[in-house]
Parts: sequence; C-alpha cells; structure tokens
Amino acid sequence: MDFALSPELSDLQQRTRRFIREKVMPLEADPRQTRHGPTDAFRRELNALAAAEGLLAPHVGAEWGGLGLNHVGKAIVFEEAGFSLLGPLAMNIAAPDEGNMHLLEHVASPAQKERFLRPLARGEVRSCFCMTEPAPGAGSDPSALKTRAVRDGNHWVISGDKWFITGAHGAAFAIIMAADEAGQATMFLSDMTENGIEVVRTMESLDQGFPGGHCVVRFDGLRLPAEAILGEPGKGFRYAQVRLAPARLTHCMRWLGAARRAHEIAAAYARKREVFGRVLGEHEGVGFMLADNEMDIRIARLAIWHCAWVLDQGGRGGTESSMAKVVCSEAIWRVADRCVQIMGGQGVTGETLVERIFREVRGFRIYDGPSEVHRWSLARKVMKDGPNW
Repeated sequence: MDFALSPELSDLQQRTRRFIREKVMPLEADPRQTRHGPTDAFRRELNALAAAEGLLAPHVGAEWGGLGLNHVGKAIVFEEAGFSLLGPLAMNIAAPDEGNMHLLEHVASPAQKERFLRPLARGEVRSCFCMTEPAPGAGSDPSALKTRAVRDGNHWVISGDKWFITGAHGAAFAIIMAADEAGQATMFLSDMTENGIEVVRTMESLDQGFPGGHCVVRFDGLRLPAEAILGEPGKGFRYAQVRLAPARLTHCMRWLGAARRAHEIAAAYARKREVFGRVLGEHEGVGFMLADNEMDIRIARLAIWHCAWVLDQGGRGGTESSMAKVVCSEAIWRVADRCVQIMGGQGVTGETLVERIFREVRGFRIYDGPSEVHRWSLARKVMKDGPNW
C-alpha cells in the first residue's frame, strides 16, 4: 500500500474540509433538526450547498452526477464529511441512501437506475432499506427472514413486518428483502406510496441524525410487478453482501470524522481549562486519555484504508470489513467516551457537540452487525481454516 495521497485526492480532501468547516458547521444549531433527524427542507438546502461546490454524491459515477470515487477516495472524503454530523447528509453520502446508491449502481437495470438512482443521487428524494424484522424475524441472522413474497401470475405479493428501518418516514422508495415460498431471498423496489405499505410508527432512539428516524414498516398484500425485482430472483442475500461490506466501511469512515471532531473539542478544552495549578491536559489522567484517542483514531483509519485498498484491488473484503467494523466502532466509542470524561460536566450537556456525538456513535456497535456477531463469524473462520495471516 502507498499511503501517499495523489494530488487530486489531496485537493479533494482539502476542498471537502473547507466546505464542512465554512459552509456546514455554521448551520449545526439550525432549529430544523428534529428528534428524528433534520427536516427534508433543511436537507435540500444542505444538498444545494454541496452541489454548488461539486461535492454532491461524490461516490457515484459521473453519469449520475458524482465523481466516481473508489473506496480509498471515499475513505478520505467521507471522513472529512463526518467531521460535522450534518456533513454526510449535506454531501448525500449518509446512510441509508449512500449504500442504496451503491447497490442500485451495481445491480439495478437501466430502467431502474433512471427511475430510482438518478433522483436519489441528485438529492431529490430519500430512500430506505427494509431488511430487519421484529423477533423471531431477521436481525443479525438474515436467514430468519419472515417477510414473504408470493408469486401471483406476473406479480409478487409481499407481506411482513420490518423495524429499525432508517429513513422510512418521508422516503420516496424502498428496497425490500423478502423470501419466496422456497425460502430464497429476493430484493424488490417499491414506491413508498403503494397500497400495502404502512409506516406504523417512528421509534425513539439515542441518535437523532437520520432524516425520517428509525421506523416500523408493515407490508400487507403489497402487490408489485415482476419488473420491480432488483437484480434476479433468489439472489437477495448475495446482493446484500454487495451493499453491506462497503456500507459497513463507509459507516466507519463517517463516524471516524465525528470522533475526530469530539477529540478536537476535548483537546481544546484540555489546553485551556486550568485545575490544580495547571491546564487540564498536563495532568497525566487527562493527557493519557488524549494520547489514547490519538492511537484509536490512527488505528481505526488504518483499518479503514486497508479494507478500502482490498476492495479497490477487486477483493470481496468480507473479512476485512468485518474486522474494520468491530475495530472502528469500538475505537470510536472509546474516543467519544473519553471526550465526555475530559469535558467533565460540559461533556454531559449540550454546551458542546461532544454529548451529541457520544449518543450518535453508540448505536454503531450494533447496526451493520453487532460486534459479537462479527467476532463469532471471524472465530468460525479461524476454527475452520486456521489463523488468517
């Protein structure tokens, strides 16, 4: 691996950094941030700012209005975007839309791309990905999928319940995972306005950064034509891996930027706050926390870059993305937790962004596979094939 950035990528990194600091961060106190994410009007304003800078949806191909960044390029740009909790939303690289764009670009038919991908990449609409189900349905174990798709002539009829569906409220369309009579998983594309789709409620959660919140969605006799199938029937789990391995990694990228932001705030506080005759950071108890933050941030970045490199070389990156997801989610959580501790009383209030970042990153150890599931999967590979050197 060559850790040097190309001149073009270095320039893009600096452009993104300036955009976030000069255009996005001043809007972080905007009252249009609700308990369940920024309003759609606010999102569109942010998207317009990014579009004016040529930074809207930089991960998609040029034919869809993006820059066609490879995975290493995304690692650089997404981290900079994550420095503000509004940054990924502004640049249209936030979950779940970013992962859905990636999936559509790789799997959708030309007609589906025009209908769904193009407006999504432009920021004209939002989307959701309907996979997770209430018990005993699919969660960390996708094979427990209970939502059913039954063939009826040239149509499919879908029924089942989903929850933790990020962005469902206000989404224009959904990617739905359902199993046929033989238990084979298939993905479907559907407008959210179709009869048979109900957003039952928005769930309360620690985080509040995702537009549309996290929702319970019910499919009750949703009738879709055969051309609504995304890709081929029965290949839903295979396509899920097309989406999930890179999406795990882009989560790491964005939240690493947020961890850097918390660390910057805490470090600035430690350099100026005086206690017991010296500034806070000169006390070893605090200084060591700052040092540990630096190490966790560096290790997380290296895990991201390595996995991104593997993906860019054409590797599947399943093991690498699984490792990176655990390493990064736990390192980023430690950074946020230490920053709260360094800030003292201010760390548990809204006086700075640290408390908000602390809440936002906690869920990362659970979604896209809890740390325990990734460790279980990695352990199985060790038991089967031996250590992966």
